[in-house]
Amino acid sequence: MKTEILYGVHPVFEALRAGRRRFHEIFICRGRSFRRLEGITASAKSKSVPVRELTPDRMTSLAGSEFHQGVAARVDPYPPAELESVLTRSDPFLLMLDSIVDPNNLGALVRTALCAGVDGVILPRDRSASPLPSVSKASAGALEHTALVRITNLARTIEILKQHGLWIAGLDRAAEKPVFESDLKGPLAVIIGGEEKGIRPLVKQHCDFLVRIPQVGPLDSLNASAAGAVVMYEAFRQRRSTSA
Repeated sequence: MKTEILYGVHPVFEALRAGRRRFHEIFICRGRSFRRLEGITASAKSKSVPVRELTPDRMTSLAGSEFHQGVAARVDPYPPAELESVLTRSDPFLLMLDSIVDPNNLGALVRTALCAGVDGVILPRDRSASPLPSVSKASAGALEHTALVRITNLARTIEILKQHGLWIAGLDRAAEKPVFESDLKGPLAVIIGGEEKGIRPLVKQHCDFLVRIPQVGPLDSLNASAAGAVVMYEAFRQRRSTSA
């Protein structure tokens, strides 16, 4: 059975809380002891997950990273969600990612999506970072609570979402309308493109409308995770004001 090594305090703790992965074994650095680590070991005991102590060098080798924070776990791979499962709400709010290849950007976007009330994140299988342990670490464990859907064709998936009544908004720095003047209420999917080229032309053609983030100064644009955060929270603000 295929397994992977989840590492870092937040990813391991949140994966235990979420209960979506099977835990085979938890590893703790010898001599490490602090409150969150005690919470992990207590949860492991309650779930009958074996806990082993390792030396710091063994832990770094096992995790494949020096940023393990003294804890790792052998777990089943991340369980993707089905597209149908994120369309159950009457007004779903989805995030679609096009050409996000940096695991840190993907992790940051997933973390913001969870905090901003996004119902699901849609990620292509190709030209994209995968939901690996490094992404869970970058998301501070938010990935473990997120419904992330892996799809084959982004343009085809957009058409399926439209059939379910969603409006598709693409973030594009050349768009005429600022995001703060756009209607982001109701059934909505927001598309964020990669830092280098943004949303691909074919994907852009399938959007119902495009929005831009106003900015000043000499820099060309925000990075993908920062731009995504601005758009998601503007949608969050509008949707909250509607439901209040």
